[in-house]
Amino acid sequence: MTVRGWVATTRSSGKIAFLVMRDGSGLLQCVISKKDVAPGVWEAFQSLTQEASVAVTGAVRADARAPGGYELLATDLVLLGASPEFPISPKEHGTTFLFEHRHLWLRSRRQVAIARVRHEVVQAIRDFFHQRGFTLVDTPILTGAIGEEAGNLFATDYFDLGKAYLAQTGQLYVEAAAAALGKVYCFGPTFRAEKSKTRRHLTEFWMVEPEVAFNDSNDNMRLQEEFVSYVVGRALDARRAELRELERDTSPLERVQAPFPRISYSDAVARLNALGSDIRWGSDLGGDDETLLAKEYDRPVFVFNYPREVKAFYMKENPDDPRTVLNNDCLAPEGYGEIIGGSQREDDHDRLLARIEAQGLDPASYGWYLDLRKYGTFVHSGFGLGVERTVAWICGIPHIREAIAFPRQIHRLHP
Repeated sequence: MTVRGWVATTRSSGKIAFLVMRDGSGLLQCVISKKDVAPGVWEAFQSLTQEASVAVTGAVRADARAPGGYELLATDLVLLGASPEFPISPKEHGTTFLFEHRHLWLRSRRQVAIARVRHEVVQAIRDFFHQRGFTLVDTPILTGAIGEEAGNLFATDYFDLGKAYLAQTGQLYVEAAAAALGKVYCFGPTFRAEKSKTRRHLTEFWMVEPEVAFNDSNDNMRLQEEFVSYVVGRALDARRAELRELERDTSPLERVQAPFPRISYSDAVARLNALGSDIRWGSDLGGDDETLLAKEYDRPVFVFNYPREVKAFYMKENPDDPRTVLNNDCLAPEGYGEIIGGSQREDDHDRLLARIEAQGLDPASYGWYLDLRKYGTFVHSGFGLGVERTVAWICGIPHIREAIAFPRQIHRLHP
């Protein structure tokens, strides 16, 4: 058979040569015997460099020592595309250099492993909701209504209609769709113009956002723990080899089983104070607080009912404590922090209008959203899971920027 791919490594003893090539599906060792091939084949091997593309023809045989358990006894080799002085060598490179060459770095075994885990996570997300009767609704990327903080928007001129914004969330639109279809979700890129350089932030990231009619906040957390457990379980079942390549200790992932522990925001603040944090009631949890709190648990933990002043306008006021809202964050263990933010939505028209006005937003831009509370309002809830944070956690990688092929950060727009 003939296999086409790229050169990973080569070595030769003078009479026998070994070429390890990859074609996107895995690695294949090719064995070339100088006495058994034409002189031109041997010469072609001698000219090979890292990442040259080749076509190798030969006979396949089983060999447990070879990558993948098989090797190719080569009879012919054709150089398809030379690769002189490939920039990324086996020596150590800094992250700045590697991200400047991200288009080439993607070929490395580590990056391939991360990409395959991400693929499995994305497929698991789609399968989870499909199996449970959810309908996918594609929501607009260009929008006239914001869902989160106004200061985190990318704005652009939109013909004669003024400013449009790159969507921070599809949530407002899937709320409308939930009134038609009951159980829905959107899945796509979202954008935040936060000037943040932390290892947990990107300016463009992928988010899945389900919305369920007649689910309250407790129902919402039950769905989240089932969802996260399913996605992590799929990665463990289907991507063991990739996780080994990443040297991921999978024992913490094995413990990700529903139900997850729950702690109210007020109790979390008290617990954090006891652990040495100086957080005060009314402040949002920062990354260090999330890490400190999550260390207390052996699986993800829900923190619920945050102060209303630090959360978005659409969250339902807590009837038992009007200072707070019926929301939750799901914190991943091992220092990865929030992977999900969710809430029961405010279903009272007048309360929602008051929150919109209190946050200085233009009610006219939300007329259609307020209509949902005028025509058959209903209890509903939903959440958003960030794909890159989830992939980084499952892979055990230190920075979110490796969890997407071409990361967008405040200082990086190329490649």
